Amino acid sequence: MTRRKLLLLASQAPALAALRSGPSLDRRKLVVRHNPILHAADPRAPLSVGNGEFAFTADVTGLQSLRSLYEPHVPLCTQSQWGWHSFPIPDHLHPSDFRLEMYDTYGRPVGYATQREGQAPLYDWLRENPHRLNLAEIALLLDQEPLRLESIRSIHQELDLWNGILNSHFEAKGVPVRVLTCCHPELDAVAVLLDSPLVEARRLSVAFRFPYGSIHMSASDWSKPEAHRTEVVASDGRFLELARTLDSDSYFVRIRWSGEAQIERRGLQEFVLAGAPRSFVCHFSQRRSMQALPPAESVQASCRAHWNRFWSTGGAVDFSQSTDPRAQELERRVVLSQYLTAIQCSGSAPPQETGLTCNSWYGKFHLEMHWWHAAHFALWGRTPLLERSLPWYQSILPAARAKAQQQGYAGVRWPKMTDLSGRSSPSPVGELLIWQQPHPIALAELCYRSRPNRETLARYREIVMESAHFMASYAVKVKGRYVLGPPLIPAQENHPARTTFNPTFELSYWHQALGIAQTWRERLGLPREQEWDQVRALLSRLPVREGVYLAAESCPDTFTKYNWDHPSMLCAYGLLEGELVNQEVMRRTLHKVLRVWRWPETWGWDYPMIAMTAARLGEPETAITALFLQSPKNEWLLNGHVYQRPNLPVYLPANGALLSAIALMITLKAFPRRNWSVQAEGLSWLFS
Repeated sequence: MTRRKLLLLASQAPALAALRSGPSLDRRKLVVRHNPILHAADPRAPLSVGNGEFAFTADVTGLQSLRSLYEPHVPLCTQSQWGWHSFPIPDHLHPSDFRLEMYDTYGRPVGYATQREGQAPLYDWLRENPHRLNLAEIALLLDQEPLRLESIRSIHQELDLWNGILNSHFEAKGVPVRVLTCCHPELDAVAVLLDSPLVEARRLSVAFRFPYGSIHMSASDWSKPEAHRTEVVASDGRFLELARTLDSDSYFVRIRWSGEAQIERRGLQEFVLAGAPRSFVCHFSQRRSMQALPPAESVQASCRAHWNRFWSTGGAVDFSQSTDPRAQELERRVVLSQYLTAIQCSGSAPPQETGLTCNSWYGKFHLEMHWWHAAHFALWGRTPLLERSLPWYQSILPAARAKAQQQGYAGVRWPKMTDLSGRSSPSPVGELLIWQQPHPIALAELCYRSRPNRETLARYREIVMESAHFMASYAVKVKGRYVLGPPLIPAQENHPARTTFNPTFELSYWHQALGIAQTWRERLGLPREQEWDQVRALLSRLPVREGVYLAAESCPDTFTKYNWDHPSMLCAYGLLEGELVNQEVMRRTLHKVLRVWRWPETWGWDYPMIAMTAARLGEPETAITALFLQSPKNEWLLNGHVYQRPNLPVYLPANGALLSAIALMITLKAFPRRNWSVQAEGLSWLFS
């Protein structure tokens, strides 16, 4: 039986792709041995709880008590998928006044939102708004004063991954304190239990503070308390409801507590729960909710049940019997990446690159990253988590269709950097990217391979067909072949838009995705689109020079001048199936990249992506080497996040890419025979 048929069989029965032998894995033991544990404050690696729609990031007190210590590194935010804010647009500006920059497209001018010169105020407003909002800061007070790091000793904080609960133990001025923090699995709510003699002595209290919106990483502006409003809507001895208003944006906050405590207002934007609070639940919602808030103990029980189910189902990989010294660290990265992507990337819209931890690019999400963020859910047997975000594409079809029509194309053109509305943000780079365009086709196909029925076809039919219509119309026929660009900026973003054409990765993705779309038409009983077949048949071949693939046909100096940023030509036979790829040419390309690429100028998903290419080429040692390449962009912190640079301290595409790479390596049995013992359950590479 051929490898292609074996992979197809694996897609139909994912359990067959696993490398299991012997009894089922002890999943609880596998997970808990990688619980992050802190014995000191680490501002680069705070711990978070969340549910995909909402996340709460805490310092070593289990709350957000040490803002000034953490904010320069990883701000302590409370964020949701719906929580956004926009500054009022200046009176003399209107979005429709934005002037597009024209790019020649084979004799046809096409406008792109790339030009800032001459319209900087409008450009900046469109780029910066809306921005994601920090909904609140929840902090401990000691003797009615902010808790300070110098007052804290004997720190032991552990994130209980199996139960989804953050356990924080410390001494405050010599007195023990225990804080249990968790997130409700369905509500945007954080629950906290407090245990300390300081509670009995009425010395420990909790502050709820609310910031104004900000474009910065912290998503908070604490300097303008008069610029927003917090109004008491309802109150009794155990409950408080607040209405928050920031310019034209609003949301609601409900707090329920237990213990001999009372809440009082201090200033315009602060409320303090004082007395002897034993527990509380703080719930956030875009609209007022009449649903009763459960007590903190019930939230904790729901949280435990949710995470026990999560870890007991889907994929699992155990490297504990391996003797390679890197195996334990790889297993840690895999376990923590499952947790982090579940709480940060499994919501109702694609996530920003920093998820719900803090803001990057104003909190907006980058659609070219969506494959890395979400495809692994299907590969790890958790397709419903992927399907949470796919309906968002359906919701922005009108905006994406209007963008394609404005540029003279058919179908829909998906934005690059956007928010819930689907409005594309101006950018000299992002507006010219195209590799996000096939993603909905590929992600929908993953859903179909997981659940091959008419319902799946009907659910994603429109986004698949409309994506393909754009792709076919975007390709231009020149001298008997179809080309992509110019203008174009490929996944490797360091190329000039006006002269770049035929990038290797994008050519491959166009060919594969149009083929998938045709298969969808056949499954639906529809005739094949002749234009799609013609584009695929006459699409330019992948550019080769001196026996290796180039980044783009327009870039003969790929390995000298452009040997930095993503080595994206490797994606053509890694992330993709390599329908147009010559394996030996790709093998030479892989090894040339490993020899000459400038690793400090890469990104965190590059290393798993390279491992995927090596796995397909049958080089498992190279794949492991790629996962552990020494680079400042491949630094995995104690909490499982991958540091990139000061304004991007969290980079979730790297976590998702690792999980995808492991799924492919498991399916292809692409682990070294020497020193590696791999046990796996429930993983498969769902593409044939």
